[in-house]
Amino acid sequence: MRLSRFFIDAPLSLGQHELPEAQAHYIGRVLRHAAGDAVQLFDGSGQEFLGELIEVGKKSVRVELREQFAGQAESPLHIHLGQGLSRGERMDWAIQKATELGAQVISPIISARCEVRLKDERTDKRMAHWRQVAISACEQCGRSVIPVIHPPIVLGDWLQQTSADLKLVLHPVAEPLTSHAKPASLAFLIGPEGGLTDAEVEQAKGAGFHAARLGPRVLRTETAPVAGLAVAQHLWGDF
Repeated sequence: MRLSRFFIDAPLSLGQHELPEAQAHYIGRVLRHAAGDAVQLFDGSGQEFLGELIEVGKKSVRVELREQFAGQAESPLHIHLGQGLSRGERMDWAIQKATELGAQVISPIISARCEVRLKDERTDKRMAHWRQVAISACEQCGRSVIPVIHPPIVLGDWLQQTSADLKLVLHPVAEPLTSHAKPASLAFLIGPEGGLTDAEVEQAKGAGFHAARLGPRVLRTETAPVAGLAVAQHLWGDF
């Protein structure tokens, strides 16, 4: 039986802990765990903790953590994904899969063809939602560190602020990804549902980005990060 593994948004250490209400509800009421069940917890620091539930009530859960060890190593390739802001499930999918594929930083990008416009109050809600998507992906895939998700940013500002050994923008007419030497860090720009305009691609090139393609077919905005990051991890990371 697979050991249940949960992210706790608070520093963990060996000994007894009362879990936050949200996790307590999920463990006790949704999953119906009972006292004596083994669990594995992580707090995003890179450390993992094994323990046992010692009290499971309707509103509170206590756990005793008895073993601490280093979690899953992060990829040696540091990836900053600039993902064109897209609607609903497409953006969720991109963030989920980028997390599973080892991206350390994710920036939603606002560009000319974005169909999503977020006001301040909606941005806060989406940021919280996206972080939970990434947390759930980490719980599932075994990552011990939660990727940083920045607030949505205008493309031009992101291009100027982003630094990496290799900076790539996906484009259907370009050199293959395999034509580049191995970097230690990678910035990867992917357009929204309508793609980047020619002017935006040229703007990216002016900021030091190289146009790169994955193959002969044009991929959807939510498919491109899956294919692109998988290839990058295979060439230069931990695949």
